[in-house]
Amino acid sequence: MTRQLASAALLLFTSTAYSLSYAATVITSPPDLPNKAYVIMDYESGQILAAKNENEHLAPASMTKMMTSYIIEQKLLKGELTENENVRMNESAWCRGSSTESCMYVPLNGTATALEMLRGIIVQSGNDASKAMAEHIAGNEGTFAHMMNQEAQRIGMKNTRFENSTGMPAEGHYSSAFDMAMLAQHIIKDSSKYYPIYSEKEFTFNGIRQGNRNALLYTDPSVDGLKTGHTEEAGYCLTTSSKRGSMRLVTVIFGAPTMQARATQTRELLNWGFSNFETVNIRPANQTLATAPVWFGTVDKVEIGLNEPFAVTLAKGQSGNIQTKLDVNPKLAAPLKQGQVVGKLTATLDGKVLAEKPLVVLKPIEEAGFFSRLIDYIKLFFSNLF
Repeated sequence: MTRQLASAALLLFTSTAYSLSYAATVITSPPDLPNKAYVIMDYESGQILAAKNENEHLAPASMTKMMTSYIIEQKLLKGELTENENVRMNESAWCRGSSTESCMYVPLNGTATALEMLRGIIVQSGNDASKAMAEHIAGNEGTFAHMMNQEAQRIGMKNTRFENSTGMPAEGHYSSAFDMAMLAQHIIKDSSKYYPIYSEKEFTFNGIRQGNRNALLYTDPSVDGLKTGHTEEAGYCLTTSSKRGSMRLVTVIFGAPTMQARATQTRELLNWGFSNFETVNIRPANQTLATAPVWFGTVDKVEIGLNEPFAVTLAKGQSGNIQTKLDVNPKLAAPLKQGQVVGKLTATLDGKVLAEKPLVVLKPIEEAGFFSRLIDYIKLFFSNLF
């Protein structure tokens, strides 16, 4: 069954879904697509605009490599890998070349840099590059798959289980359309330095030039990623991101019947989403939205804000009446850690709740010395606040 935001199923990054109706705006029905599952998500708000079988366990094929590349990117950003670090192609990862898998074609016992391997994974969908990097990072592919599952759990992918780094068919290896959209969000946000690689149309290594299999990169200038996938079991799959103006949408297709169909279906979803919705940025991250009194601290006030941007997705023309309300715990006592939740920010439209975000401490507050705390205890005793 297909759901859409005409009933506005709001799925913020970690919240539950609920319904919201827009009486004044008519949203056209989403496309009826012949595939196993799909999702269209607003990148900024995380809201699902339309979906079919979005939590069903399905073979993700080479979309698996999005997690492989994400782990590599994060290790590069943390300095645990370097871009020019040589990675050896062992026999266990070496690709002999066949019609059943995609390869970067690094020679047996040859090397490529970590950055070249990353391009081989993203652009060429190289199984050999994926396995070589898995072995380089974790010692073997099985241990790397365990790392992939740990990372999936960390970012909230609840319907995903990885058994390998490539997406080749394996029992118990699955993901879902919603989880892949969530992973795409994290790649775009957390790996912004390396995200431009996902839009590269070709990559040449070892004298072999290969084109990106994402056909939309060649036909739609708004599309800048992410990853294709195909096996006989999975069908044709595609995770795509498109930015038009200030709005970015992420789509995931599982099990389209042909390569052309997955591109056409993605194009239909994107056109539908951009035509019917708009993203409204409510408040930015790390900006002081309020100050609140603090007891027993080295200072008597704490700065409060959001640790991530707050955005909502609405039917076009509905953004003019949004109201926001801050609710802060009135009894704050030091010590307070940076990022500690102390309240919530609620956005409403015509009296109906659109979404909520936790308010957090922006700067830590240390506990004061004994005598300062004693004075506060005396004040509180007579004020009956606590």
